[in-house]
Amino acid sequence: MIAVDTNLLVYSYREDSEFHARAMERLRPVVEGRSPWALPWPCVHEFIGVVTHPSIYKPASTLARALDFLDALFASPQLLLLAESPGYFEKLRNIATAARLKGPRIHDARIAALCLHNGVSELWSADRDFSAFPKLKVRNPLIK
Repeated sequence: MIAVDTNLLVYSYREDSEFHARAMERLRPVVEGRSPWALPWPCVHEFIGVVTHPSIYKPASTLARALDFLDALFASPQLLLLAESPGYFEKLRNIATAARLKGPRIHDARIAALCLHNGVSELWSADRDFSAFPKLKVRNPLIK
């Protein structure tokens, strides 16, 4: 099962992104396909915060438009939303300790732990920081 990170959501949503066309090309078959795919809840929350932030985008997206985009993704019958459940905290503890993380890097560890805990086989992300978690296979689908 593929999980999708925040940056790919942003690129596929923001038409002004230089990566928009490629992100849409790569994500559309996943979202519209027949295989299960996943979004970690922290990525959903971060997506909303990024695209509606007036210091990041001018103009920033409205909350209504950002939520409409998510509603369209949530309509995918194969989507699984990854949330914490019993056993998750041990995964987080193990990967955060192994990588000696602190501060904001814990956010990436949370996503990685959710993926590992929920059986994700590959996280699609353009964020190289996930290399700190060798147990999680990460691929940037924007690179050919």
